[in-house]
Formats: sequence, C-alpha cells, structure tokens
Amino acid sequence: MNSGDTAFMIVATAMVMLMTPALALFYGGMVSSKNVLSTIMQSFICLGVVTIIWVVYGYSMAFGTDIGGLVGGMDYFMLQNVTGEVLEGTTIPHLVFCAFQLMFAVITPALITGAFAERIKFSAFLLFTVFWVTFVYFPVCHWVWGGGWISQHGGLDFAGGTVIHINSAAAALVAAILVGKRKGWGKEPMHPHNISMTVLGAGLLWFGWFGFNAGSALAADGIAANALMTTHVAAACAAVSWIIAEWVIQGKPTTLGAASGAVAGLVAITPGAGFVSPSSAIIIGLVGGVVCYLALLGKSKLGYDDALDVVAVHGVGGLWGALATGLFATLAVNPNGADGLFAGNPKLFMVQAMDAGATIVYSVIVSFIILKTIDMVIGLRVEADDEVQGLDISQHSEIGYTI
Repeated sequence: MNSGDTAFMIVATAMVMLMTPALALFYGGMVSSKNVLSTIMQSFICLGVVTIIWVVYGYSMAFGTDIGGLVGGMDYFMLQNVTGEVLEGTTIPHLVFCAFQLMFAVITPALITGAFAERIKFSAFLLFTVFWVTFVYFPVCHWVWGGGWISQHGGLDFAGGTVIHINSAAAALVAAILVGKRKGWGKEPMHPHNISMTVLGAGLLWFGWFGFNAGSALAADGIAANALMTTHVAAACAAVSWIIAEWVIQGKPTTLGAASGAVAGLVAITPGAGFVSPSSAIIIGLVGGVVCYLALLGKSKLGYDDALDVVAVHGVGGLWGALATGLFATLAVNPNGADGLFAGNPKLFMVQAMDAGATIVYSVIVSFIILKTIDMVIGLRVEADDEVQGLDISQHSEIGYTI
C-alpha cells in the first residue's frame, strides 16, 4: 500500500462525487423555472439510490469474478471481502477503489435524466434508475473494467467513454423517443431559465473531471499527470471550437455554448485521457466541440426531444472520443495501453468502433425493454395538466424560487 496513492484516490473520489450535484446544477439551469427542483432532484437522488444498490450487489456484478465475459459473480455481495487491505494489482485499499467506482455508477444514470427532463414521473424515473444500473450499467462496466469481454480483446476506455457516456446516451435516445416530446416543443420557445447556474455546474464538472480522469490511473503517477493535462486541454479547446462554430453558423457566440463545449471536450477526452498525448488532446477537443454542436443542430431535423442534449454531447462526444483513442493512443504515453492507427496499429481503431457499437446496441435494446415495461405498469409520463403546472409542484409540492 502507498499512502500517497491512497490519499490521491480519496481526493479523486470526493471530486467525482461532486460531479453529480454539479450535473444537477448544469441541467437545472437549462430547464424552465417551474422544473428546476425536479431536474436537480433526479440527479441528486442518484447518490442515494445507486449507492444502496452498489453496496448490496452492484459492485459485485461489476467487479466480481468474471462469468463468461459478461458479468461478475457475487463475490462481493454486501461488500463482503471488500476491506481496507490493498487491492491486488494496485497500491490502494480495496474499499477506496470500490468507493471511487461507485461515484462513476452514480453519475451515469443521472446523465440520462437530461433526455426526459420536464415530463417524466418521479416514480417512473426511480424504477428506471434501479433497473437500468442493474441490467445495463453493471454489465457494461464489467465488460470494460471488470475483466469482461471488451478488456479481454484489448479495447481501451481509460475513464468511461464507453461505459458512461456512450452507454448513457444510447439509453437517453430511447428514453427521449418513448417518453415523447415536451408539450409545445418546436412550437413554443423553451429557453434556459438560469444560464448562470448552468455555467456554475459546468465549472464544477470541469473541476471534478480531473478526479474522474486523473483518478482513473489509480495512482499519483505520470499517467495521472498526463490524464490531468489532456483533460484540461481538450475541455479548453472544445469550449473555443464550439463558440466559433456557433459564431459562424448562428452569428453570435453564447455563454451556454461555451459551457456546453467545455463539457463536450471533457466527454471526448475521457476514453483516451491516459493513452493520448496533450498535443493529440488539442485535436480531440477542437473536433469534439464542433461535432457535438453540429449534432445538437441536427436534433430538431431528426424530430426527437432530447431536452438537454445528452445524445449530442455525451453520445456523439463519447463516440468521437472512443474512435479518437483508436487513432491517437500511443505506448509512449502509457505502456499498459496500445498504439493506435497513427502509431501504426489500425486494429485498435476497429476494436474501438466495435466496442462502441456493441455497447450502443445492448444499451438501446435493454433500455427499450425497461422503459416499455415501466410504461405498461405505472406509465412514464406525467399528466398534461401536471406538465403545464410544472414538475416541481406536481411531483414534489415545492417551488424553486419565491420572489
């Protein structure tokens, strides 16, 4: 055990925990004032719900003994055998690793909430969260990080491009379609009610993402340092490229665009943060900001109401990041990684594309089954009158602002 690595990972865990309330602010500012608390609640309560599931069986499903490359066994049911002793292959306590991974599990279903904001029943959301993390997140996490089939054939995902962003965005697309468009979508203006709150959330996400990506090195070492730098560079470049694209296409750069661009860059660098160089992170960020902005513009043409652009930012950004890892990864940065296409290994790019595709297909199918089942049993959507009144009042009997 190394006390420096352990201290670093405890801090990184706390930083990733902060990302879920930060996401709540990021999303909360983008909805109408009558739905601010319900939107914040959907992210914040994941800290409670997912933690309970993780302790009981989630960690075991994700990191227990591999069963056919698909899921983990029940070695760690109720965190049995998870102690303060060092985890094999690391220099940190097993419990610290478990806590760090828990924070990833918490934020992933919270990301999905942006797709159905302002119109889903809270009860339906809770059921969806329980079933989705159980049947989608934990298996995919095992595939990549728990010894499952993706890790067995050499797929790279340093901090969650596939596990978290592509996975959640695929579910978000299904949810946006099945829950349906918001009342008045495409006919009435639906402007963010508090962009200042959203920018604060984006800043806290940027801060927390250093723990998210650098912490995924599991040690305070050179790989963590590289992940720290590539994370910042990509976020900075994407913030700039998003507003430039906005300026060219729409005539003016926006504050919301800068915040969204930064998050798009953070998403794009996540799978390759510990495998690519800072110079490659410049390209990943610049391209990420533009492609995510263009994907956002395409939403209305495709006709689905992804309220807070989960698909455009996390889906397209995560997919670009996974493919970019296959292009720019190099053993010169991380000897435990692999060389990508530009380092002479085209196979990695194909592996990255296949892994992303498999995750999308799996998440879409299982998410569809979960959502349709919930809809048949209790219904997904609030009544029309409740939607007009706002979910803060109709679902929680409270209001976000009193003037």
